[in-house]
Amino acid sequence: MAMNIGKTLRGVAIVAASLLPFLPQPAQAERIKDLASVQGVRNNQLVGYGLVVGLDGSGDQTTQTPFTVQSIINMLSQLGVTLPPGQSLQLRNVAAVMVTAVLPPFAKPGQQIDITVSSMGNAKSLRGGTLVMTPLKGADGNVYAMAQGNVVVGGAGASAGGSSAQINHLSAGRVAGGATVERSVPTPVGQGPFVHYELNTSDFGTAQRIVDAINREMARDFGPVAQALDGRMIQVRAPEDPNARVAFMGRVENLDVQPMKLPAKVIVNARTGSVVMNQSVNVDACAVAHGNLNVVIGNQANVSQPNALSGGQTTVTNQADIQIKQDAGALQSVKASANLADVVKALNALGANPQDLLAILQAMKAAGALRAELEVI
Repeated sequence: MAMNIGKTLRGVAIVAASLLPFLPQPAQAERIKDLASVQGVRNNQLVGYGLVVGLDGSGDQTTQTPFTVQSIINMLSQLGVTLPPGQSLQLRNVAAVMVTAVLPPFAKPGQQIDITVSSMGNAKSLRGGTLVMTPLKGADGNVYAMAQGNVVVGGAGASAGGSSAQINHLSAGRVAGGATVERSVPTPVGQGPFVHYELNTSDFGTAQRIVDAINREMARDFGPVAQALDGRMIQVRAPEDPNARVAFMGRVENLDVQPMKLPAKVIVNARTGSVVMNQSVNVDACAVAHGNLNVVIGNQANVSQPNALSGGQTTVTNQADIQIKQDAGALQSVKASANLADVVKALNALGANPQDLLAILQAMKAAGALRAELEVI
């Protein structure tokens, strides 16, 4: 009897485990740091102009990029080397580049940051080159970092005898930790007793849920401290002591919040034919017919040859051949769908390619059958 009960319990457990994938799963909560950012805590863009040296004959053609020659002359003069006036330089191992970097918030002098090096001339490749010391400036014109280092290019290429082969991109590369911060940017964390959080996506429901989560967590120590100013901005009263404020914000940003469902949206890339839709998209019942219209225009050259001794001239005439073909598009029914899987299944049943799907989605939106915002990028 005990053996039969054990078998029955194991059977029930197996059936329950097999049904788990079909049961509704709880929505995933996200941390506040993933849903919002602190106002004033931001990155700053840096840019600079420099030279990459040590290339294996793949640098700029200096006759077509005079700024490369001018940069070399200026650099050599700063190093104590003076060239005769009118000297023509044919440098194949040097390339003029633009250097870009992102200065993270709270960066201090001496910190290392990554940089991106991009060719601005006609260099064939930056592979194996070394970026010489380049100042990186901010929007205010001040120097915030100095860059230098060996450029790592994620591609390879070779050419000989008029043939060439290339893998990935050769005109841009990165230097990990290639810039040293020389000046910090003041980053105030809040103004006075308040810290403001900005939601990545405006939503009144999500903003209220974040307010409720913060007030629940801080009620015992500080009382209600958060309030939503609008659908994007949340004002939080925080301690003014720097150490206490850092600890306070550390607790806040790691609180779990279940965001509201996003509005239904379909993103269409007209250049690539990509179609992306979120889980809130649904469609109403409708009928769709779509046929392809092909127009082919051909041109055939005919030579008219005169008879011998007729005194005529040989002429060439063009004969145009125009063909119009339209594929039959049967009217197909699209059932009403309440979830994303059913929407995808219904659209796939039409048998349309991505480019045709763009026109179908636009027509369904105009007819009111597509319950989503259609955005074409």
